[in-house]
Amino acid sequence: MSKLERLLRPKSIAVFGGKQAATVVAQSIKMGFAGEMWPVHPTKDEVAGRKAYRSVAELPGSPDAAWVGVNRHLTIEVIRALAERNAGAAVCFAAGFLETKADDADGERLQAELVAAAGEMPIIGPNCYGLINYADGALLWPDQHGGIRLAEGGLGVAIITQSSSIAISMTMQKRGLPIAILMTAGNQAQTGLSEIAHGLIEDTRVTALGLHIEGFDSVAGFERLAARARELRKPIIAMKAGRSEQARQATISHTASIAGSDAASGAFLKRLGIARVDSLPTFIETLKLLHVTGPLAGYRLSSMSYSGGEASIVADTAEGRMVCFPGLTEEHRARVRSTLGPLVAVANPLDYNTFTWNNEPALTSTFTAMVSGGFDLNMAVLDFQRPDRCSNAAPYWTIVGAFEAALKSNRANGAMVTSLHENMPEDYAVELMARGITPLFGVPEALDAAQAAAFIGSAWREPEAQPANTAGSGTRAAGRITLDEAAAKARLIQAGLPVPEGMRAGSAAEAVTSSLALGFPVALKALGVSHKSEAGAVRLNLSDVASINSAARDLLPLASELYVERMVRDGVAELIVGFTRDPIFGAVMTLGSGGVLVELLRDSATLMLPATHSDIEVALRGLKLYPLLEGYRGRPKADVTAAIGAIAGIAAFVQQNAEIEELDINPLIVCAEGKGAWIADALLVYGEDKNV
Repeated sequence: MSKLERLLRPKSIAVFGGKQAATVVAQSIKMGFAGEMWPVHPTKDEVAGRKAYRSVAELPGSPDAAWVGVNRHLTIEVIRALAERNAGAAVCFAAGFLETKADDADGERLQAELVAAAGEMPIIGPNCYGLINYADGALLWPDQHGGIRLAEGGLGVAIITQSSSIAISMTMQKRGLPIAILMTAGNQAQTGLSEIAHGLIEDTRVTALGLHIEGFDSVAGFERLAARARELRKPIIAMKAGRSEQARQATISHTASIAGSDAASGAFLKRLGIARVDSLPTFIETLKLLHVTGPLAGYRLSSMSYSGGEASIVADTAEGRMVCFPGLTEEHRARVRSTLGPLVAVANPLDYNTFTWNNEPALTSTFTAMVSGGFDLNMAVLDFQRPDRCSNAAPYWTIVGAFEAALKSNRANGAMVTSLHENMPEDYAVELMARGITPLFGVPEALDAAQAAAFIGSAWREPEAQPANTAGSGTRAAGRITLDEAAAKARLIQAGLPVPEGMRAGSAAEAVTSSLALGFPVALKALGVSHKSEAGAVRLNLSDVASINSAARDLLPLASELYVERMVRDGVAELIVGFTRDPIFGAVMTLGSGGVLVELLRDSATLMLPATHSDIEVALRGLKLYPLLEGYRGRPKADVTAAIGAIAGIAAFVQQNAEIEELDINPLIVCAEGKGAWIADALLVYGEDKNV
């Protein structure tokens, strides 16, 4: 058993500190931990009813796990002594390490000393509460919590968060989610979130894993985690903090982690087949669905409710999501209609009305007919009556029984969904899961959970992505060198990329000579001017000497040199192809609508490198612009194959030149079929310390 495994499934726990340490001992005793508890205190003879020891040296053995709740300076001494005693691993509760770097010069030094003192012994934190093992009753946790121990032989999900406060809130949920192990990661000074997660998914009692991420510890570590999760068929979801600038700043101050850009983080998680969710309620509901059903085979859902109101809410909520409620075939519709009265309109979502209320055989027939459509998830919308104020819940459990029978006869996945979160007591949720039905609280959360589960199922059917190319990640160059458009395009031409022919010109006469050599029409641009369109630094479709002379006179006051370029003809659409160096992920590619549309329409997709032709095509098809490329309303179809090839070539160029800090191509003009795709404008930035 590895040292980390000893922490996750301990037989003995040593606890250091005062009041919080006593809570750790008491909580483990209360939870029924069967192993040894060894409190360590310099003056007390016992802590929470257990014999206390004076030091690590006096312990009766080498502890599998330790919870260290002393000040930051003493923490280093205790960790060193535990490592020398060959302890399994330790949780470091104390704050005042790297997370205080901005305000405390000692924090960074002390964290380095802590890591050195630990040596090969894993440490969790510092600046974290620790872990709650509900499977074994082992709590290395200094505070209250709201969870319960798993039943003998029971299964549950694992959760890791970098926030101890969020962890406590998750244990207080009343949604019926069974938790096997919950951990906090703190500063990840030595043992990162991905390594902890890898240890958790190896536990046979863990069915799925939820991550609340503030910062990624290791790209390679997460790739190994995702690969192992796929092998074990244990799905992973993530809630990534840092979407807003305020959240990113708060994250860095809290954990001293580099959060990374939000778009890059999302692209990385997608690449790994880890479903991203955006709220804590959806986080909990998705874990429940994955715990009961696992990943879904697809995005096709059915919904059944006894009211048209719920049916409408479900249908409306699906708008804009990938999950859908497909229409019924005539044969399927006839099967369902045969079980209902003539006044019921058969559709999906289905309002089966109240004609069969409290008639379990009739309800079973209807549900069985509906579920027979081979949907990936079947939903029954049902808000239970309040048990404290209402007296007759029997009709509602009749619906549950009929739904359960229909699912079993069709071997189908099912979820009981409430329209209001509070309308399902926790014990009802537990009972539903015991019947193999996922209790989902809230229609939006239910659909988001289904979408996340379907995404994982889809990702697992695809080959694993290549490892991300993180070349150029890490600390960025102190300064930057920006090439003008002529120099940038010369580099791109040298790399074999599709760039229209162009020439520099220092005067109006040279511009005319260059235009005649290139052939009309041409574009004329002022070199070295950012945002040329806004600055009026570009003229297009110049088709004679007079127009070149006039344009050159207008542009020369803006720049010392001009750039004359052959115009691209037969353009159908414009794309932006951008690359930046993320400090964690290396080169990250953005595809979107060209010009200002990418910002106005928020029409873009982010990809990690390397990206295959298939990856690029999928990203393009997801853009709002894509119908233009297919020949929207009679317009010419675009040369999509050429566009994909050009984008792939540009990506390869960036990968082969790690010194590139930024490349912005806006636009990449996609021409009509057979006419290619051309780089019309380019911004290329290198690090100042590179030999450019």
